[in-house]
Amino acid sequence: MTKKTSASQETRRRFLASAALPMALGVPALAAPSQAGGALEKRVFRKPSGTQQPLFSPELAYGNLVFVAGKGSGAGFAGDVAAHVTRTLDNVEQSLIAAGSSMAKVLKVNVYLHDINDFAAMNAVYRTRFQGDPPVRTTIGGVDMPDGGLVEIDCIAYI
Repeated sequence: MTKKTSASQETRRRFLASAALPMALGVPALAAPSQAGGALEKRVFRKPSGTQQPLFSPELAYGNLVFVAGKGSGAGFAGDVAAHVTRTLDNVEQSLIAAGSSMAKVLKVNVYLHDINDFAAMNAVYRTRFQGDPPVRTTIGGVDMPDGGLVEIDCIAYI
């Protein structure tokens, strides 16, 4: 492979990373590469507390994208599914803010319901938090949550 071909491929890669995909999504272009070699860095905002070596990060960013791990209402939280969804979305919002984003910048959401029959109740709360053009969403039912909750939500947003 010649240097010219390699440089051409690198130029194409940078263009696609910085312009084409974000433009197609209607979001700002990815941040300029943060390393001298031109690679983007993964930034972890917080680590889960109480673990020596965590198995996941609660939220991290890559370029201008923020990835928020699944959030729930918390172990032992009492209430109906609407209360669980409200608290869970509050927890998601806190993670987004910690990463420098917001609910208005969410692009993709995954909702995991313990009981799919709670879909309408979940939607009633969800609708109040994502107005206008809502993010892309997948909802899955029949999931047993590790903390015994009724809902878990994760998302991808931009900064």
